[in-house]
Amino acid sequence: MIYKFIVCMFIVGFALPGSAQNQGKKFTLNDFCLNYTFRTQGITGLRSLNDGEHYTVLEDRGKKLVMYSYKTGKAVETLLDLNDPKYGDVKMIQDYEFSPDESHILIYTNIQPIYRRSFTADYYVFDFKNRELKPLSEGGSQRLATFSPVGTKIAFVRDNNIFISDLRFGSEIQITFDGKFNEIINGAPDWVYEEEFAFNKAFEWAPDGSALAFIKFNESNVKIFHMNMFQGQYPALKENATYPSNYSYKYPKAGEANSVVSVHVYDIKDRVTTPMNIGEETDIYIPRIKWTKDPKRLAIMKLNRFQNRLEILLANARVGSTTVLYREENKYYIAEENLDNLVFTEDGKNFIMSSEKNGYSHLYLYTMGGKEVQPITSGNYDVVDFYGYDPVKKLYYYSSHEESPLEKYVYSIDAKGKKKKLTPTKGWNEAEFSKSFKYFVNVVSNADMPPLYTLYTANGKAVRTLEDNAALKEKLGEYNVAKREYIQIPAADGKTLLNAWMMKPTDFDASKAYPVLIIQYSGPNSQQVRNSWGMDWAQYLAQEGYIVTCIDPRGTAARGEEFRKCTYMQLGKIESDDMIAAGKWLAEQPYIDARKVGIWGWSFGGFMSSLCLMKGNDVFSTAIAVAPVTHWGFYDSIYTERFMRRPQDNPSGYNDNSPINWVKDLKGNLLLCHGTADDNVHVQNAYELAEALVQANKQFDMQIYTNRNHSIYGGVTRLHLYTKFVDYLNQHLK
Repeated sequence: MIYKFIVCMFIVGFALPGSAQNQGKKFTLNDFCLNYTFRTQGITGLRSLNDGEHYTVLEDRGKKLVMYSYKTGKAVETLLDLNDPKYGDVKMIQDYEFSPDESHILIYTNIQPIYRRSFTADYYVFDFKNRELKPLSEGGSQRLATFSPVGTKIAFVRDNNIFISDLRFGSEIQITFDGKFNEIINGAPDWVYEEEFAFNKAFEWAPDGSALAFIKFNESNVKIFHMNMFQGQYPALKENATYPSNYSYKYPKAGEANSVVSVHVYDIKDRVTTPMNIGEETDIYIPRIKWTKDPKRLAIMKLNRFQNRLEILLANARVGSTTVLYREENKYYIAEENLDNLVFTEDGKNFIMSSEKNGYSHLYLYTMGGKEVQPITSGNYDVVDFYGYDPVKKLYYYSSHEESPLEKYVYSIDAKGKKKKLTPTKGWNEAEFSKSFKYFVNVVSNADMPPLYTLYTANGKAVRTLEDNAALKEKLGEYNVAKREYIQIPAADGKTLLNAWMMKPTDFDASKAYPVLIIQYSGPNSQQVRNSWGMDWAQYLAQEGYIVTCIDPRGTAARGEEFRKCTYMQLGKIESDDMIAAGKWLAEQPYIDARKVGIWGWSFGGFMSSLCLMKGNDVFSTAIAVAPVTHWGFYDSIYTERFMRRPQDNPSGYNDNSPINWVKDLKGNLLLCHGTADDNVHVQNAYELAEALVQANKQFDMQIYTNRNHSIYGGVTRLHLYTKFVDYLNQHLK
């Protein structure tokens, strides 16, 4: 999913109250791209302990694991200190997991990334009783190591096969044997599932540890994509000094063959693997598996290829037979964001599911017979996060956009609909609840305030501040910080108002006309215009005399299903219409130079910026497109078909809004930027657009980054990239 990767590029802005104009230090690009001068402080590795009274965090750059009291806020004990020489070569904890009885900790270090979420690492098990830290396995680095519910076993993936380690006997068994690179994957998703269904682990322990359910991906018939890898630098691949190597992996593009998936359950005692019956059709998706509270019943989510029909199958884990527990169809598609809100209640009688069936995303309660009991939430707003259900207080905890699409707050609600807002601070709120639902840590920020970490009781009473980023606020007081103004801009339909913000130069003079740069992403269910904190290069542009505007067109998030799904089957059309209309509106403002309206975007945003420059050639004079999709036939099957169906089903949807098919209308200045090792949006997109521009005899500019992936970083690459942006804007807009 191109949005989830790139969202950090677009959360910009931000003013502190009382910022002095025309005073203070000046920003440099080094501040944002190299030194990260305005990095916020947070809390690393927070985990609630079983008692609900204590939590743990990582400190000393991952060398210490420290336990704190929720009640007092004081450190109680250092559980593990890697500064002790007896722990040998293990120098850092990158993440960790407690065993269910908290007698052991599973840590990992030496991460080697594979794709966005996947990686191999060296896992170690720490025994509290013996104070020993031992490698999980001697057979090579592992993936996804996870304790069983009884804590005596750990399952993990290596070389596309699943292994189980028994801590009691120090033994290790292999339970699958057919794993093979680019053919069979057991217990971990293939590239497109990992990217578009946003998960990494494809196995789950039964609640009593008696079985392990897993998904098998047969990607034998998925076509291979090849990427040249050069020697490069940071890191230098010395083996490629003379001849580049070829990295090949399975990547299903829109309309092409996907992996054939199957679901299996391995019985720990009998050492027998049983396939689950998911039906005869193979051109389907299994985006999630989840055990019910009964160790004999496994829930399997099943989507059709068009992703507009969801079934939850209830499998008998012993014999593999299934029945349909839940079925839903949508005239557009089932939102991927709703797949994670399936929760089975502790009493085994009900489950909770989120759905857009009434036009907004809400929570619903069902019986284990599949009958709807009642909606838990309702109204003309979207529920975003479901944090869980407290069976003692009989309360559901969630976040929503009830007060404003630009803000998010945390609430509790009971079965009768009695609701309580738990987070009073204006802005964008997240929560991490303790296991007992007695406390939660709230992280909130807004345009005027960097992240504030506060401990609350579950009824919304503040206990203490954990981190307020006071040092950052003090540092920002030394600079000119532009003010972000929230506005609304008319959409192309003349009826809808689009949410936007505008940042004016720090020495703004209303009698002058300024160049304007629209920064946007615009992808389905994305959101860039929100009341949250961030600092990046938009501040530098405002300081240098630009007006910067961010706009969410139709098709984006937080305004209900019809708003976000109106772009169905025609990605780019309505969004570009809205962005062109917004550009015209901006050009009419007396303080904006109508000849100097530019647009910038990354990934989906790069698709938009290039399309808008061509389609809106009477509005935009300059565009920067970074890692753009230039034809949706080049992008992956799950993401693209969710919104467009297959190319053979919807040829006009794919062709009518492809920048490649609009090159004849290019009049302004276009800069294309792409990394040659982008496994997500392949450099093929930029190359094919470039060739179309050449054959249309249209001049443009292009910047290629050797061996860089979708985020284009490494060494000073990010500084070089943003310097290129600024130089290009100064040349053509300023």
